Amino acid sequence: MARKGGWQEFSSNAASTTRPTTGEAGPAGAPSPKAQQRVRVQRTKVGKGGKLVTAITGLGAPEAELKTLLKQLKAAAGTGGTIKDGVIELQGDQVAPAISALEQAGYRPKQAGG
Repeated sequence: MARKGGWQEFSSNAASTTRPTTGEAGPAGAPSPKAQQRVRVQRTKVGKGGKLVTAITGLGAPEAELKTLLKQLKAAAGTGGTIKDGVIELQGDQVAPAISALEQAGYRPKQAGG
């Protein structure tokens, strides 16, 4: 006995109806303008051995642009930092300097978390 309309995780219809979110590349393949991206700045110590870091997420930019932005953020905050999986991490509680440096770079950052 054949089943009618079984469950399908990856259907061809679902791929055509999804739309990219704000931080992803648009239909032409170009990233969205900086002022329209949802950039979140938050303090966290999850998975860092109890050390406090400032995580900056939501940046839809190429790797080279992220590296130059990281360099600007590290200079503004006066601390070290890195890029891991598209997330910029600054050492310590650097929310205020990160937000001001991101605003100067043309982004619209928002403090997330506490």
